[in-house]
Amino acid sequence: MSAADLHSADLHTVALNPAVDLTVGLSQLVPGEVARARSARHDPGGKGVNVASCLADWGARVAIHGLLGAENAARFEKLFASKGIADRMVRLAEPTRTNIKLLEEGGRTTDVNLPGFSASARDLAAVADSLADVGAGALVAISGSQPPGLEDDASARLAGGLARRGARVMLDVSGAPLRAALALPADAAPFAIKPNRHELEECLGRPLAVRADLVAAARGLLDRGIALVVVSLGTEGAIFVGRDAAVHAAPVALSHGSTVGAGDAMVAGIVSALAEGLTLDRLAQRATAFSVGKLRNAGPHLPERTELRSLASAVPVRPLSAWLAEG
Repeated sequence: MSAADLHSADLHTVALNPAVDLTVGLSQLVPGEVARARSARHDPGGKGVNVASCLADWGARVAIHGLLGAENAARFEKLFASKGIADRMVRLAEPTRTNIKLLEEGGRTTDVNLPGFSASARDLAAVADSLADVGAGALVAISGSQPPGLEDDASARLAGGLARRGARVMLDVSGAPLRAALALPADAAPFAIKPNRHELEECLGRPLAVRADLVAAARGLLDRGIALVVVSLGTEGAIFVGRDAAVHAAPVALSHGSTVGAGDAMVAGIVSALAEGLTLDRLAQRATAFSVGKLRNAGPHLPERTELRSLASAVPVRPLSAWLAEG
C-alpha cells in the first residue's frame, strides 16, 4: 500500500475511557514533602486518543469512537479538528477524567489517575452503533481501560463483533478485559494484541522472566486465533510473534522525556504497518520508531515522517531465535 492509499485506508480507534493528561515537570518527587513544579501542560489523552493522534501525524485518515465527557470535551475537539480526525465519540454528561503525570528530571514518571465518568450498557451500545458501518478490511485499534459501570468484557464484545464482520482488531488492554478477549472463540479473536511483559504475566497467572517462557506464551496465544502478538519489554525492545515469522526489535538510542504515550505510539505504528501491508521485520521497525519518536515530543504527537523513517531504518531487527539464544 502506498502513502496515498494510506490516506484512504479505513482506520479506526476506540477510546472508552479517555483522559486529560496533566503533565507536571519536577526536579525530584519526594513523598511527604512540598514539590515545586517547573512546568505544567494539559493534553487530551488516553490510549485510544493517543493512537488516533499518532496515526493522523503519520498521514492516515482515521476516525475515533468511544466515550467523552461533554463538560470538558473542548480540548479533545480541538485536537481532532486540527488533525482531521473524524470525531464519532459518544458524549456523556459527566466530565472526562484527569490523569496527573509527575515527571522528574531523568524521565521517571508517577501517575495519579483521578476518577471520571461512569458508563452504562446503553452507552456501550451507542459506541457499537457508531462502529456499525465498519466491516471487512477495516483496521480498528481498541485501547485502554474501561470506565466504571461497564462489564469486564466490554472491550472484548466490541472486538468480537468487529472481528466477525471481517475487521482486523488491534487490542491493547490489560487485566480482566484482556482475559475476556483471550477467552473469545477463534472467529471473534482480535487480529493483534500488544501487552507488556507484566500485563501478560498477570493475564496468564505465571511469571515470564525467562525468555523462552515469554516466547512460548506468545506463541501459545496464536492458537486462540490471534495472528500477531507483540510483547513490549521497555528498554529491552519488543518481540513480534506472527504465525509465519517472529522477530525481536531493539530500541535505538532513547532521548530524555516522558514515556507517557510511547506504548500507544507503538500501537499506531503497528496499525499503520498493517494498513500498508509491511513485512513483519519492517512492521517491527515502524512500531519501534513510532515509540521512540514519541519520546521526543510532548503530548500525543509524533515527529515528521522523514524523521520517523530515519528512526525506523536504524532499528535493529533479528530473528527471535537469535534473541532467544542470548537468553
